[in-house]
Amino acid sequence: MSVIYNEKEKIFKLDTSGASYVMGIEGALGHLVHIYYGKKIKGESSPAPLPGINFANKLWFMDGNPMEYPAGGCGDFRQHCIEIETKEGYTALEPVYVSHSIYKGKPKLKGLPATFADEDECSTLEIVLRDEPTGIEIILLYSVFDGLDVITRSVKVKNTGSDAVYLKKVSSACLDIGNQNFEMITLSGAWGRERNIVRRQLTRGRHGVFSERGVSGHQENPFIAIVTPETTQNTGEVYAMNFVYSGNHEAVCELTNSNQVRMVMGINPYKFSWKLEQNDEFTAPEVVMVHSQEGLGSMTRTFHDLYRKHLIRGKYRNIKRPILINNWEATYFDFDTDKLLDIARQASKAGIEMLVVDDGWFGNRFDDNRALGDWFVNEDKIKGGLQYLVSEVNKLGMKFGMWFEPEMVCPDSELFRAHPDWAINIPGRAAALQRNQMVLDITRKEVRDYIFESMAKVLRSANVEYIKWDMNRALTDVASAALPHDRQGEIYHRYVMGVYELQDRITTEFPYILLENCSSGGGRYDPGMLYYSPQIWCSDNAEAIDRLTIQEGTALIYPLSTMGAHVTDCPNHCVGRVTPFETRGVIALAGTFGYELDVTKISEEERNMIPDQTAMYHKYNDIVREGDYYRLASYSENTVYDSYMVVSKDKSEALVTYVSVRTIAGYPDPVIKLSGLSEDKTYHVDVLDRNIPGDVLMNYGLPVQHEHGDYKARLYHLTEVQ
Repeated sequence: MSVIYNEKEKIFKLDTSGASYVMGIEGALGHLVHIYYGKKIKGESSPAPLPGINFANKLWFMDGNPMEYPAGGCGDFRQHCIEIETKEGYTALEPVYVSHSIYKGKPKLKGLPATFADEDECSTLEIVLRDEPTGIEIILLYSVFDGLDVITRSVKVKNTGSDAVYLKKVSSACLDIGNQNFEMITLSGAWGRERNIVRRQLTRGRHGVFSERGVSGHQENPFIAIVTPETTQNTGEVYAMNFVYSGNHEAVCELTNSNQVRMVMGINPYKFSWKLEQNDEFTAPEVVMVHSQEGLGSMTRTFHDLYRKHLIRGKYRNIKRPILINNWEATYFDFDTDKLLDIARQASKAGIEMLVVDDGWFGNRFDDNRALGDWFVNEDKIKGGLQYLVSEVNKLGMKFGMWFEPEMVCPDSELFRAHPDWAINIPGRAAALQRNQMVLDITRKEVRDYIFESMAKVLRSANVEYIKWDMNRALTDVASAALPHDRQGEIYHRYVMGVYELQDRITTEFPYILLENCSSGGGRYDPGMLYYSPQIWCSDNAEAIDRLTIQEGTALIYPLSTMGAHVTDCPNHCVGRVTPFETRGVIALAGTFGYELDVTKISEEERNMIPDQTAMYHKYNDIVREGDYYRLASYSENTVYDSYMVVSKDKSEALVTYVSVRTIAGYPDPVIKLSGLSEDKTYHVDVLDRNIPGDVLMNYGLPVQHEHGDYKARLYHLTEVQ
């Protein structure tokens, strides 16, 4: 088993495929201290002696030693993981070891998304800590996956005392290690430029990423990593954390005065308070920890493999997704059945496989000022009804999908007029609107039931096979009419749990539906969403050149198969740039692939290119979806060109993407060193029509054929020569 306990030394050792994680029980009081996390080590003994407490200087111990799950109030003044408040207002906690258990498999987390595995694929360690004066029990969960450099962690907090206690903060993971002049990497951005890779030196103090918006957010993805100096795609040591959660989060790296680094990740304590009555238990979301000795590329491929096999579920988990065309940028709100069928007819001729009707098909929805919440078909637009439209689309050999924004309500709607108290708002305060909408209080069961039944009635009425689930604003003015004053701090977390429950109900009743999450584009792109939907709309900015940076950051941790990527119209609706139609197709190929344009209005030349692009998707999607991803060059770094590749698991096939972003006079054609191939194989390179040994391609490189002119893209398909 990959988890062992040395009873004599009181040492726990967790072994992944390439790393070891060691912690121990300090003997005097039983504090759980961290010892080691790094390259795999042999044996079952501690690589270092456990620290002991000198009771005359206990604070030195508490504030100076690496702790496995630090609490506040008893001498550890660094970033800590848990805070409580008793009825008397006391806040101190000092949890110590009580017991542990080791077993095969991995438990589910109640009401929460989490990675999963069969008993023969995973081992789990549970450690129980207890703070005797308060009766607070903390159960730490660690799971190790066979064949992956992954440890997942979560926490359960139970009140075994006689009085209610308020949980004010609960993080899911902590890592204390010595500083190696670390640099910190995060994924930061904004609407239309999500998940840019940001790398900076880790200096004294606390640094990190946060969301207080009720969603994981465009601004800071729930990911953080520290890396040794000069870490590249192929070299250097990486410690990374990713939060399987879709709400307020925080990830903090603190470089202390003793030159130690503490990484903590969990729910953001902003406005968080959870009342624990006697015997109540709170379960915190999961953190995925990945360690790499071989640079960022190895970290990336570990995350990809874990999420593809142990997080994403459902019918579309391992299969090709249908090529869709979405009518939003083609029509916005101005459409009817005739217009939609015109688009479908042209699209079906070109090999597009699904029509998706976006915002505007329901209620009195003729613009974005009204009708959110009124989920019934507007038959002035959808003439003949939904079933007629869907059947006509199906007759063309196409599937049919629909857009919903289930969490929202417009003040100008039948729903709001009937139930104004269902919107999140503070009594006596004017509600803040964004896109003329408010957020429904889905902490309430009756609201969740209304949303589900409204959606289900539509889905039951016709052969709908895809849902785009959107969420276009953050939470503000947060209050619930259904919760007492001492539970108002539970709203943010209860809200996220409500989203999970709704998506679980939809995917359970309609398991054949492909669910794609969206939040003003990529505003809720996190592992929690991937548990319910195998793909997420990557960004509302689908402009090809901007997408190079967005998709590079996204693919740093999330599989290519999860990235919603489309060919859009030009001039682009977000930034006005004009790029070649071929280039737009090549860049969208790195994701789920689809179209966001009016196929009836584009030029005949461009329309005639679509069959070749759809054929390209069918030819290459298996390797894109399942292969190992390697980042070769970054336009965001070199400002000239971008390149990445995917390699089949058996290394018999590879697909290299090269994008020339701008032409520089006298700039030589790049020779790009490839990765991930077999040195012992020879590959036929289709564009060059040459057979080249794998070791030459990786050590000398691939001489790309640079085309003059900006925004040109080319694919190189490599196949093993038998």
